Amino acid sequence: MSKTDSKKLVLNSKFDEMKRLEPYIDELKQWAGFSDEDSSRIMLTLSEAVNNAIMHGNNENPEKKVVVLSTLDEEKRTLTISVEDEGEGFAPTEIPDPLKEENLLNEGGRGVYLIEQYADDLTFSKGGSKATITFQL
Repeated sequence: MSKTDSKKLVLNSKFDEMKRLEPYIDELKQWAGFSDEDSSRIMLTLSEAVNNAIMHGNNENPEKKVVVLSTLDEEKRTLTISVEDEGEGFAPTEIPDPLKEENLLNEGGRGVYLIEQYADDLTFSKGGSKATITFQL
């Protein structure tokens, strides 16, 4: 049986809450013992996911929360981070491909793509209001 443990961070849906991510990642790094390279990719993906949850999920409503839950499986050396907002969700399959020529100049639309590139796995649940991101450490 794998040994697992978890850490939680609850954020208000305001962009100044993003500054709480770096200390949280530092705490995860100490706790899970991952590399600087892993730290950088986790920071990038978590920033994108939380930004999307605040902006698109909760529509920047400071009354709504974003819950970040990180679970470490020491035996498998995996870190799973879920980011859940209180919004109505979305259909991930309907996100336009940011690499298609007609989308290259769009201001948004790259967050999910970046998460997919830097994480080892990304799944959505709860109608798109919860993203689960997995990293092999």
